[in-house]
Formats: sequence, C-alpha cells, structure tokens
Amino acid sequence: MNAKLVYGANTYARVGLETGVVAATPHKLILMLFEGARLALSCALIHMKENRPAARGEALSRAIAIISSGLQASLDIERGGELAQQLNTLYAYMSHRLLQANLQNEARHVEEVARLLRELSEAWAGIGTVAQAAGGETGTPAMPQGSASFSGGM
Repeated sequence: MNAKLVYGANTYARVGLETGVVAATPHKLILMLFEGARLALSCALIHMKENRPAARGEALSRAIAIISSGLQASLDIERGGELAQQLNTLYAYMSHRLLQANLQNEARHVEEVARLLRELSEAWAGIGTVAQAAGGETGTPAMPQGSASFSGGM
C-alpha cells in the first residue's frame, strides 16, 4: 500500500479516536480504556503466534499502560471503598501477569487477563445501562454506595 495512503488512513483514524474521546462521557471513557487494552492483548496474541517478540512486547506494554495509567489510575480508592481497593489489586495483578507473559512468552497469561478485562468491561457497560434505565444521567454511571468511584475526568 502507498505510504501516503497509509499515513492518511492513520491520521483519519487518529482524528476519529480523538473526537470520540473529547465527546465521550466519563463512563464511555472507561469503556474505551477496556476496549483499548483488549485490542492490545489481541495484537499481542497474534504477535506471539507469529513469533514476533518485539511487536509482542510493544502490544503488551500498551495494554499494561492502559491498565495501570488509565484504569488503575482512575480509581478513587478513598471514595470507592472496598470495591475500588479490590479493583486496584486486580489491575496490579493483571499488569504483573502481562509482564510475566512477555518474559515467558505465555499466551495463557494474556488470555487470562483478556478474560478478566472482558468481564469487567461487561459489568461496567451494565452499570451504564442500569443508570439509563433508571432515568439517571447518561453522562455518568450510577454508582451504588460502597462501589468503585472514579476521579475527575474519568
């Protein structure tokens, strides 16, 4: 494919993503983080199968960054109580498993983290659905007492 065409397609995709982020609600931003991490893990699994260690490492590093600097960093441990603390521990575990996966070239570790992220993503999406059904604001999810709380922009 022509280099100009690839550059143009990548620029178009980046602008679309940036527009989506700017227009997204805090709830949607978290869903986008889940999706980004899951996509990076899918890429890592492909790179593992194709025996491309550098690309595998980059994909796993992206997933770790999304989990630790996005999902984990957005937790408000004080307001979120026990659930936020448990999520914090789970995100740290996921990051550790992905480091192990990269060092040991273990697809099962990646698959485990992908499964955990899928379950959390589905639960988070359900929170937004419940909030909308209850007539709550569509911009922020309903957060029951004692559940995880997310700070500021997330």
